Amino acid sequence: MTHDLIISGGSVIDGTGADPVRADVAIDGERITRVGDLSGAEAARTIDATGKMVTPGFVDLHTHLDAQVGWDPEMKSSSYHGVTTALIGNCGVTFAPVSEKNHRLLAELMEAVEDIEADAIMDGLPWNWTSYGQYLDAVQALKPAINVVGLAGHSAIRFEAMGDKSMDEGVQATDDELDHISRLVRESVEEGAVGFSTSRFLGHRVPDGRLTPGTWADSRETDAIQRAVVAGGGRGGLFQVAPDMQSRRAGEFEMFTQAAEHGCQVVYSGGTGASADGGVGRTSEFLNKSNEEGRKITSICHTRPSGAMFGLVQAIPFRNTPWKELMALPTVDDRLAALRDPATKTRLIARSKETGLTANPEQMHSMGVDARPDYDMAQQNSLAQIAEREGRDPIDVYVDRLIASEGRELWNYWAFGGRLENQWAYMNMDYCIPMLADSGAHVGVFTDTDSPTFLLSELVRRQGVYTLPEAVRRITQASAELLGLKERGTIREGWYADINVIDYENLETGYPYYVNDFPHNGGRYIVESEGYIATLVSGQIMVENGKHTGSRKGTVIRDFIRN
Repeated sequence: MTHDLIISGGSVIDGTGADPVRADVAIDGERITRVGDLSGAEAARTIDATGKMVTPGFVDLHTHLDAQVGWDPEMKSSSYHGVTTALIGNCGVTFAPVSEKNHRLLAELMEAVEDIEADAIMDGLPWNWTSYGQYLDAVQALKPAINVVGLAGHSAIRFEAMGDKSMDEGVQATDDELDHISRLVRESVEEGAVGFSTSRFLGHRVPDGRLTPGTWADSRETDAIQRAVVAGGGRGGLFQVAPDMQSRRAGEFEMFTQAAEHGCQVVYSGGTGASADGGVGRTSEFLNKSNEEGRKITSICHTRPSGAMFGLVQAIPFRNTPWKELMALPTVDDRLAALRDPATKTRLIARSKETGLTANPEQMHSMGVDARPDYDMAQQNSLAQIAEREGRDPIDVYVDRLIASEGRELWNYWAFGGRLENQWAYMNMDYCIPMLADSGAHVGVFTDTDSPTFLLSELVRRQGVYTLPEAVRRITQASAELLGLKERGTIREGWYADINVIDYENLETGYPYYVNDFPHNGGRYIVESEGYIATLVSGQIMVENGKHTGSRKGTVIRDFIRN
């Protein structure tokens, strides 16, 4: 028998947490057909994986690629980092179900929350749907490069049922409106949504300053929604939450418990604080107890400190007129030329010392100027530390380094996750998955889409936060099981050939760079990678040696393992 493809001689880390095993992997069509010693077997193509590792494709549990897939079906930068399946529709922000009159409102919600211009969204998507199932049909017609799983969002559904008052604090759904909400949730899940998402986070605001629909929903509404998820798809449907852990922690935990007791599988975005253990102890206790008693509740988290990337490209740590005028110049080269002018530089620095930085210089960490970014895990290169070593004002240091780097240097703002020992302890909780890349979100301010690459190269290879098999398990099998994916997430005969071939010792994330490739010349950060020899989706090579092949064999997954 001649196989379509053989990946030969690799160290197979199958996703189960088992130790690596030297084996060959044969692929025919969309499926893995043999795993083992295939000496003498023939194939139309062979990938020599000697000295490389072979893993299942990664499953990203938190993206906002809902809009971007319309004009970038290659779904960059996720596809550069071994991701073969992405969950979209998180945080309650989705584009369906929707009536035609509400198209613009949903686009503006995405702009306000996730930093993609509404005009780009309106013109970049076909908007040829009303129901959630029709939306999934539209995504499939776009021929995405990676697999897509969708959540139906609270913002779309609540606004559809309640109108503008859905965003007013203290206003709850009437009985008729709650019936409408429940019906839309149930129908969306019946039509292929993996579950439902909501945001309770007090930072997610709409253009007029109110919070997104669903933020203030009471337990009567969330209870009805949770029941509708199970009614539409069976026990195990997702209830995804961007929670308010600052002012409503106890209530959020009660909501998670209620959802799990109804039969939902709960997944929520979490992290740690800087004081004491950052809340790891109480969170771990809650998650362990819940899951030991049969309630399926999982937290996901970021892999590194993040929040903004300051430089000359887009985001700046100042709020004053001279900097506003500088950033209004059309290109980085124009801004750099102005900054080199002694009079302009003097005026910028003088005014900035009056108004101050908008970010704490202790939390601004230089990413350097090399081809690979330095995320300062040694915690030696914050702006405050550099300024102290040089005996200078942080503002002087910042401006001079922008000039010296020709505008290339970025500063990673550690707005969250900056207490590394706490964050790494959180990631090691039994019921935590370090897969919150937020791809498609905040695209002009920062990017975390390289999260799986950073996880494996920095946190595993250099820092030892996980063993390699355990890290792979969490972002493959564990993530796939949480979604209820069928025959994905593990390298196993008969299963789909979503696979990575990785030069692990040379695996690295690239330096983020800014491009204007969105509709209406909108911009975003892209980050590439080194070390991915090949990424396969359904048996076809999607990315080879860091470059897209043109293959777009991703599918919109609508059928899940449920009780």
